[in-house]
Amino acid sequence: MTSEEPSLLRQALNVPNMLSILRLAGVPVFLWLLLGPKEDGWALALLVFSALTDWLDGKLARWLNQMSRLGQLLDPAADRLYILATLIAFLIRDIVPWWLVVPLVVREAVLGVCVLLLRHRGFAPPEVTYIGKGATFVLMYAFPFLLLTQGGSDIAAIARPIGYAFTAWGAVLYVYSGVLYVVQTTRALRSADPD
Repeated sequence: MTSEEPSLLRQALNVPNMLSILRLAGVPVFLWLLLGPKEDGWALALLVFSALTDWLDGKLARWLNQMSRLGQLLDPAADRLYILATLIAFLIRDIVPWWLVVPLVVREAVLGVCVLLLRHRGFAPPEVTYIGKGATFVLMYAFPFLLLTQGGSDIAAIARPIGYAFTAWGAVLYVYSGVLYVVQTTRALRSADPD
């Protein structure tokens, strides 16, 4: 850590990172709401709150000049945990099929291996791409619509095609962005080989 970089505690106490920590703390509550009492309305509200704070923490970090290494780790971690938690809960509740969930979870596992390999060789995690950000954004839009599809109401009928379209597009982008991260990892590891 350089002398210019604040301590982890000071980084954690800045406004953008506190929002990210709040989002992370919401993941188990979100899962409980979906799987315990099945309070979809409250789960939906928490998911929307998470999406808003995701947008807000990035804006505030730039506006307040409070970008930090901790924030660069917390923000994508919160996104991934929400995506994984939502996929698992939706799978358990039969909102999405297993064949949609498996490639997205495998993508996360492969990226986890990539990060470990890069760290082992002294590299930082792969750079976040616009396609990766876009994929996360689209999936985070898809999930509330998928939650609204439950039941036979008029709202469910309207939400169904929107939710399915966002889900299909987001899943394709999410897997594709994973491929791009694997390519980044492979290039970095090859550049480190003396051969």
